[in-house]
Amino acid sequence: MSTRQNDELAQERLIDLAAEFYDQFASGDIPHMDIPTRTKSNIVFDEESKVWVYGDRKSTRSANSVRGARKLLKAAYAIEFLVNQLEENRSSTLRELYYLSESWDNEEAQFNDQSESNQLIEDLEIVSHVTREDFHMRPEESGAKVMGPLHIREQTRRGDRDIHCQEDVGQGGYQIPNNPDTIEFLDNDAAFVLCVETGGMRDRLVENGFDEKHDALVVHLGGQPARATRRLTKRLHDELDLPVVVFTDGDPWSYRIYGSVAYGSIKSAHLSEYLATPEAKFIGIQPQDIVDYDLPTDPLSDSDVNALESELEDPRFMTDYWEEQIELQLDIDKKAEQQSLAARGLDFVTDTYLPDRLGEMGVL
Repeated sequence: MSTRQNDELAQERLIDLAAEFYDQFASGDIPHMDIPTRTKSNIVFDEESKVWVYGDRKSTRSANSVRGARKLLKAAYAIEFLVNQLEENRSSTLRELYYLSESWDNEEAQFNDQSESNQLIEDLEIVSHVTREDFHMRPEESGAKVMGPLHIREQTRRGDRDIHCQEDVGQGGYQIPNNPDTIEFLDNDAAFVLCVETGGMRDRLVENGFDEKHDALVVHLGGQPARATRRLTKRLHDELDLPVVVFTDGDPWSYRIYGSVAYGSIKSAHLSEYLATPEAKFIGIQPQDIVDYDLPTDPLSDSDVNALESELEDPRFMTDYWEEQIELQLDIDKKAEQQSLAARGLDFVTDTYLPDRLGEMGVL
């Protein structure tokens, strides 16, 4: 589907939502909008897509209360703004939408904070089945980048440009755009995709030439990965048939980073089939690595312990592998960062740890 067709579909879906409010008024019904309940208890595993999605439980935004009426009023104003934005072929950031609402003529329609406007955009995505990227809504820059043997064509407002993600970029790599679906894959010599949590580790891999030696596409996640990063990772797997492995710190918060890449997150479960790569494998740091390599560590905090215990009940981690690793971590009461591998030398991660792990996983 062309960019213009996407814009037209997004406009049509938004207008349909507004028309539904009008029809509810006209028929004497209290205006309302039903949205899947966004909680862990309403996450179910979809056997066909192999990702976690929202279940059947719904929450209702209804005008039968002052609070609910305000939410629907804000939705109506946001829909009008988004339709006009698409008509004018403009774009804006989530932060700008929050501030833009202060110029709306009805104070009740203005957002109290950015978390409220962000949630509304997510609500509109869910009920319209259109992504915010197709609303022309952008997050603040994530800074995520790619380095490796990939030749692409990127669509920009100034025309198309061809880029090789090793030869045509500096040490920083190619910055992932807000909407990776505007990228056309021209050619590649990649063997696999290595998603890396921290910038320091990403820089170590590039400096040591890991991407060149092993034909790796190194994707910097930048902490909890942005949707654009997850979408590009999924496309690299699905369209180029590249294995995906995720390399993070060895703590419960980093395991959730892996979980969001592989299975999606609770917040964006409505987009799991669009963003998640269920075939992605976790490469480390594993709790077993902490033991085997005697890595420098920090003790688990109370919040770490609570998070690990929560993950034992999280459907994304209900496998023998994760149960074994999490139980081990609770037993040793330790966590470790990616950079702790430097205790064995700056080249250990690229010359020994990653090649050994990738070999065990059948990637190298």
